[in-house]
Amino acid sequence: LISMIVLAGCGKTPAADSKKPAEGAKPGFKLEKPVTMIVPFSAGGSSDLLARAVEKVWPKYSSQPLQVVNKPGGGGIEGARFVSRAKPDGYTIEMGLGSGHDLVMPHLEKMEYDPFRDLVPAARVSIHSVMIVVPENSPFKTIKDVVEWSKKENKPITAAVSTTAGAVDLTMRALGKRAGVNVIPVPHAGGSQAVTTILGGQTVIGGAFASEVIGHLKAKRLRPLGVAIPERDPATPDVPTLKEQGYDVSVWGSVKGIGLPKGTPPEITAFYSDLFKQITDDAEFKKIMQDMLQPINYLNAADYGIWMHKAYDETGVLINELGLTKKK
Repeated sequence: LISMIVLAGCGKTPAADSKKPAEGAKPGFKLEKPVTMIVPFSAGGSSDLLARAVEKVWPKYSSQPLQVVNKPGGGGIEGARFVSRAKPDGYTIEMGLGSGHDLVMPHLEKMEYDPFRDLVPAARVSIHSVMIVVPENSPFKTIKDVVEWSKKENKPITAAVSTTAGAVDLTMRALGKRAGVNVIPVPHAGGSQAVTTILGGQTVIGGAFASEVIGHLKAKRLRPLGVAIPERDPATPDVPTLKEQGYDVSVWGSVKGIGLPKGTPPEITAFYSDLFKQITDDAEFKKIMQDMLQPINYLNAADYGIWMHKAYDETGVLINELGLTKKK
């Protein structure tokens, strides 16, 4: 999967004076040293792949380099907490604000940081739908096949998920509740590790995002059973939704937003909001995203902040409906 980023980015970079420097676009702030982008998940997952795509086109819009650093742990909490405590000077940013550790986990357990108080939304880049997959040699062709097997054999459905309380984890919990079967999520440090477990047949099913499994889908090593969104994902139009198959399961997928530490000045937030608009409009970036089956869903800082609150509330309603309670 990482090699796809490299191959997709092998085109020539436009002349340095064609669009640079973005840092001059917002008066009052200009990058003067390298920027560290924290990915709160392991290498090879959807957030990491997106960060590498940004890293590829970054030099077109900034004279300062971007360094991507993976800080997995706690289902995304460790990396997010690291960013929340960083100096609010514009040189430490997060890729992944709005993922499960921000929208799902606070509803389920006491957090070591508050995603709305301790982090500042700068831009939304992408939203990835949850896909349920099985190994190609699995006897299951549909979600119904899996559910009926569980009921007939009176066996639990083990499900590989990227992290605890992430979008994939919530999808599996919701599927178990709505289908009336015992689904046991098996969490990992990130999407790439979960995919390895799925490929090895160590769980009955697994959840992932299209960008994490595209190579395996094309190579016929994995088979998609469904996506957990209201309508079919345009990136994978041949894969039916869970609702189409009779299971009312729809969740926000993995949200890929840019987060800044609390206390970040408005001019720095505005700078990054503008910078990521330029990046998401870039033709090379769009091609990389298309090749990875990652959609572009840009929102500026203000709109993203509003959207996050709305998505958080909607997630809370779903969690309450599923009977999931917050740990004390």
